[in-house]
Amino acid sequence: MLYRALEKNEIEILKDFLYEAIFIPEGVEPPDRNIIEQPELAMYYEDFGNGNADNCIVADDNGRVIGAVWTRIMNDYGHIDDETPSFAISLYKEYRGQGIGTELMKEMLTLLKEQGYKKASLAVQKANYAVKMYKKVGFKTVDENSEEYIMVCDLNDTK
Repeated sequence: MLYRALEKNEIEILKDFLYEAIFIPEGVEPPDRNIIEQPELAMYYEDFGNGNADNCIVADDNGRVIGAVWTRIMNDYGHIDDETPSFAISLYKEYRGQGIGTELMKEMLTLLKEQGYKKASLAVQKANYAVKMYKKVGFKTVDENSEEYIMVCDLNDTK
């Protein structure tokens, strides 16, 4: 597995991974694919690459991008302030549970730290199995509502 920066000509795949990132509880019908066009989701990919904290690392399996982690400073569900990048991550289903997401997270946390960011944030559904992985790489719950945790990673605490 190769972990590398997203290339400019690959930016469109963020739409695929954003759709893959939508948590769908067991037994619930997946939403229509055009849900990612809604403004609260489109902010994850529109004009990507133009912001200071616009970073994306992909997992490349023999020339096929099978996962992505990306950050931006945006007023999304995990937004805590205008200096903290928010995370988005997903993998195609057949690649989940193999440690690839953990590696992508670690790579991005290292990159953000090198870029001088102090912390990173994300929002995750409480029922999402990824909560355990986020905790493992250093995220801590700082707020919550009935459905989601807001989690922050202090980059000074990461290795």
